[in-house]
Amino acid sequence: MNYLWLAAAIVSEVFATSSLKASNGFTRLGPSTAVVLGYGAAFYFLSQTLKTIPVGVAYAIWSGVGTVLIALVGFVVYRQVLDRAALIGMTLIIAGVLVMNLFSRSAAH
Repeated sequence: MNYLWLAAAIVSEVFATSSLKASNGFTRLGPSTAVVLGYGAAFYFLSQTLKTIPVGVAYAIWSGVGTVLIALVGFVVYRQVLDRAALIGMTLIIAGVLVMNLFSRSAAH
């Protein structure tokens, strides 16, 4: 269940950040409301995660996976270009998350 909370936190944060772009500086009500609700949900779900997953590990996964997903949303929804350096960087982020989870004793619970 602990990783389900973390997944919910990540999805909520990605939703909120995507809505932040659409809010146009908080000038559009719908996306602005989605930002507040999305970040609220993200922090609630992250707080539930921290009951069982160490804070450093949870935050590394949350921020790393969130960064990659936001970049992909930017690519798909906002037509932002991902060059070779961006793709290599995202690959390294994913590799780092995998190394932490597969090989680090810090991630054990």
